[in-house]
Amino acid sequence: MYNPFFGFDADPFRVNPDPRFLYMSEGHAEALATLVYAVQERKGFITMTGEVGTGKTTILNAFLARLEPTVQTAFIFNTAIEVEDLFATLLDELELAPVEPFRKSAALSRLNGYLIDRLERGLQTLLIVDEAQNLSETLLEEIRMLSNLETPKSKLLQIMLVGQPELGEKLARPQLRQLRQRVELHHSIKPLNAQETACYLRERQLVAGHPRGDVFAAAAERSLYRFSRGIPRVINVLADNSLIVAFSRQSTRVSAQMVEDA
Repeated sequence: MYNPFFGFDADPFRVNPDPRFLYMSEGHAEALATLVYAVQERKGFITMTGEVGTGKTTILNAFLARLEPTVQTAFIFNTAIEVEDLFATLLDELELAPVEPFRKSAALSRLNGYLIDRLERGLQTLLIVDEAQNLSETLLEEIRMLSNLETPKSKLLQIMLVGQPELGEKLARPQLRQLRQRVELHHSIKPLNAQETACYLRERQLVAGHPRGDVFAAAAERSLYRFSRGIPRVINVLADNSLIVAFSRQSTRVSAQMVEDA
């Protein structure tokens, strides 16, 4: 609605995780580098945590775009599942025939044979579980057992758990210490600071086609940081609403008061 008025050729603050708009703050760059390094070095167990809206999914999409064709991924995003669902989804993601009727031993045997064949051909297999903080302790234990699939020299399946800070709290439970000890790399994504928030706002405007990226006044940028606490998703929602306020008043600049009103 407001794009032509401000000089944008795309929505600058759409909340969907578009890698084009990935702002590489120091924390985000470190997170992405950590994930890429973990796969390249064939680390067995990796975790990444961050508050809601801090950009975990956007980083994941950027990470997936950087993977070599030799890496096959199985992506599980529905974590409100049972053990049978876990294996059925994993086999389906790897394009393997289901085990019917289900027997865990048969599913593990089929998976193990497939992973060994890939390893012998120099290929990697990566399981990514998003929203992993919702996994039950039973499912976390099953995932730990999957990490036991290995040869004397290499893990057959790399596992990445991605979730909110509650995932770290869950892994800290005494009954999950065996899983916690398997984690070789962990990264926690932090919200943006005030300077990063200002850079984030400007970069998204530039990517969206604005010639200068300066629709928001400096005071408006500070107000956006104060209200959003540096969480990118909240920044996007508030910035979008602030642009609507400015457009309704036919102002080509967003003031701090307009952010307050939004």
